[in-house]
Amino acid sequence: MSELLDKRKFYIDGKWVDPVAANDLEVVDPSTEEPVAVISIGAQADTDRAVAAAKAAFASWSKTSPAERLSYVEKILAIYKRRAAEMAQSMTLEMGAPQDMSLASQTGAGTYHIETFIEAYRNFEFIRPLGPHAPTTMVAWEPIGVVGLITPWNWPMNQVTLKVIPAILGGNTAVLKPSEIAPLSSMLFAEIVHEAGLPAGVFNLVNGDGVGVGTQLSVHPDIEMISFTGSTRAGIAISKAAAASLKKVALELGGKGANLIFADADADAVVRGTRHCFNNSGQSCNAPTRMLVQREIYEKAVETAARVAGETAVASAHLPGAHIGPVVSKQQWDKIQDLIQKGIEEGARLVAGGPGLPENVNRGYFVRPTVFADVNNDMTIARQEIFGPVLSIIPFDTEEEAVEIANDTPYGLTNYVQTQDGARRNRLARQLNAGMIEMNGESRGAGSAFGGVKASGRAREGGWMGLEEFMDSKFISGWSLND
Repeated sequence: MSELLDKRKFYIDGKWVDPVAANDLEVVDPSTEEPVAVISIGAQADTDRAVAAAKAAFASWSKTSPAERLSYVEKILAIYKRRAAEMAQSMTLEMGAPQDMSLASQTGAGTYHIETFIEAYRNFEFIRPLGPHAPTTMVAWEPIGVVGLITPWNWPMNQVTLKVIPAILGGNTAVLKPSEIAPLSSMLFAEIVHEAGLPAGVFNLVNGDGVGVGTQLSVHPDIEMISFTGSTRAGIAISKAAAASLKKVALELGGKGANLIFADADADAVVRGTRHCFNNSGQSCNAPTRMLVQREIYEKAVETAARVAGETAVASAHLPGAHIGPVVSKQQWDKIQDLIQKGIEEGARLVAGGPGLPENVNRGYFVRPTVFADVNNDMTIARQEIFGPVLSIIPFDTEEEAVEIANDTPYGLTNYVQTQDGARRNRLARQLNAGMIEMNGESRGAGSAFGGVKASGRAREGGWMGLEEFMDSKFISGWSLND
């Protein structure tokens, strides 16, 4: 085994500093089950130091012009692009994204979000009239203060850029706590921010776990907002912790997306939906994990999904190619195995994959791409977010039944519709209870917000709504139009 990367320092007040007390944690490569780095788990004193730095920096940073803030973000983007290969490698190491996918999708997501924020920001009016009926009433968008940012391991740069960039563009200062499972990419992001010359204290990073640093940020009296992406269970805990200080809480949580495939769907709909479910080894909150198929094409769809699963290669994240890699940890692997077994026990028909490691591997947290047919919406695998490459196929007869099944879930993040009937698409888009609806494989336009309803949280991240999420609105009457 090669020597572990020493990543014990935190980034606070523009410097890399040692933790107040030693508390080491190894970062494990999920492809090999071998430790690759060692980080520090922060304590209250580390959190306090980072929040104090952010609070001190807020006074001047909040008064900078939008143009000045934009210039820093443009520098961050340029450096991020230059260091893209390093970023991809860090995510391959820490959370098991295959190297090609890590560069194109994982690292690429960060590039995409920074670029779309820059575009939205250029057109953002910080002071705007309420409307022609009230020309001297203005809406002003202003910084919130010090914001605490808590990000997950499954799409590290996707979530870091969706939070850090609008936070600093909005004039806030920030303390980031990335997932302790996958912190290396965020530490590289801190290097990028430092290289861009962002003033000391505007961005800070403290590693730690949810019980420790995560809770400390949530209850801290000097933090005005918490933005969290992760499990619904943790989101509930953060909301409760933050309630006493009345800080703003923005939550982007789990999902159990339904993909409604009608008999007139295009020929690639089932293949596209199955591959989407397996993307990132199934570790996406917006994955279409419940495939609802109209009865006329049901058995053919089951055969197609089983074939796609059988054709989905599983291999080390360190190899090139279009395969899927491991899931992030032994804990996640165990959870997925338990849920696959639960599906079998509850009577779902296993048509591909199943429990255990794939045939070609003997170590690493790899999961066999798995498809269950004849699932009903009361089964555990249809209710719980599995967060692995596991697809549940459910038959339906009528449009009304499909809507009822799709909406019968605690979650409400993304639903999907596949039909050539335009009127039906429009009806379903309004009837399905979710923050996002994607139809016929068409991606939502650049600048669309990401977020859900119900147990998926109600944050809106990305684009102009993502900028507003990190600002407070102020309504002003009697505005002079002469100055």
